[in-house]
Amino acid sequence: MKFTHQKCFIFFSTLLLSLCLLSSASAHEVNKNAVALLIAKDKAGKTVGTGSGFIVQPEGTLVTNYHVLVDAHSVKAYFPNGIQADVKGIHKIDRTKDFAILKLDNGFYSTLELGDSSSLKSYDYASALGYLSENVKENNGTVEGVIAQTYGFVLGMHPQAFPNIPFIYTTTAFGPGFSGGPLVDKSNKVVGIATIEGRSINLAIPIQNIKPFLKKTGTFSFQELLQQDKNSKEAMYYRGNFYLYGLGDPNKAMDEFEKILEQDPGFTLAHYDLAVAYRDLGMEDEAIEQYEKTIQLQPNFPEALSNLGGYYFRSGKIEEAKNLFKKAIAVYPNFIQALSNLGAVLNKLGRPEEAIPHLKKTLTLNPEFAIASFNLGNSQFALKRFDEAQKSYERSAKMGLDFLSMHWKLYEIHLGKKAYKEAKEELQTILEMDPLSEEAKQKLSELPTMH
Repeated sequence: MKFTHQKCFIFFSTLLLSLCLLSSASAHEVNKNAVALLIAKDKAGKTVGTGSGFIVQPEGTLVTNYHVLVDAHSVKAYFPNGIQADVKGIHKIDRTKDFAILKLDNGFYSTLELGDSSSLKSYDYASALGYLSENVKENNGTVEGVIAQTYGFVLGMHPQAFPNIPFIYTTTAFGPGFSGGPLVDKSNKVVGIATIEGRSINLAIPIQNIKPFLKKTGTFSFQELLQQDKNSKEAMYYRGNFYLYGLGDPNKAMDEFEKILEQDPGFTLAHYDLAVAYRDLGMEDEAIEQYEKTIQLQPNFPEALSNLGGYYFRSGKIEEAKNLFKKAIAVYPNFIQALSNLGAVLNKLGRPEEAIPHLKKTLTLNPEFAIASFNLGNSQFALKRFDEAQKSYERSAKMGLDFLSMHWKLYEIHLGKKAYKEAKEELQTILEMDPLSEEAKQKLSELPTMH
């Protein structure tokens, strides 16, 4: 069977993810009354951000992300049981590790028990709780928010931009607004703080980073924090991050990242997210330059390695792309995007048999990763395992993929089985997607003679 419509797909990772809710494996409910919706407001009373947080001590000690506090003059906490409380002061912030320990107004609060993040292993159960920003409603001084819970498992513990700062990598989904919410284990003990939203993987701060500071009693004010943040590179970075991922404004984000790099050309994350901003604006050469600078500064940054590999792949530097994907996987063996991308590259190199184990591992880690299922179908198709390829393509289609090349291959598979009705349907789909396809028109006209 001759087929000429080959196409491989490379997946770029960002720090943003849509929410996916899965069924719970938890034996009992997390104490949701200990998980707060946080509303941050500026001096004029305008909301500048929402996030999540959780109580770790009954007198009102609350943990969240530092980036939730950027540009805030005040923060208020709202709990599912109707309790509301102002943040009275700040016990501790860490701009680099991105956590904050806050003190709420006097009261007696429900708490979550802390676990041990140092004992986490790959494939351990993990669940996250938080408040989706899109479901938060403010009206005439009233605030409504619905707590959500998501489920997945731990992929491993790995650094990202800073070699001495590890994150928990997990398949547990973090939606926008989950920042600062708890990541809990199977016993519902907190093992991490939801921090970075990605595609298929998400990053949480290990709870061991916070534990040494929970006995602090002194506090400082938001006014003091704002004063400190005036010249803070981290504050500028998180502000740019919010513009880029929260507001979808890459131009405004670029201004913040460039200001940082004028002060500190070695600020790795500013280079990485500047690359993402350039990518969003279609400025590929500039994006490549920033990914390359990111890797020069941090050679083991998995997302940067994989994203640069994607650009090399698209520009025809196939071997260079393969090496970058392999390096990303060496750093982070369960890196879903890099595994799928490596499979796509091996398909392109005519090595589908080698591609299959990487793609099957991807789908074991995340069965809903549609592009990996498509790439697996390409491997199976190249090996003439047409029944398997059909199942992979149909699975990816059910997950929302609608690639022209996939329909051409399904047409070829149906044609080879003499399933002319299904072959016709695929050609019709192709013509809906590409009405000017003379090849599809010709093959459609030939089908009746084959009955």
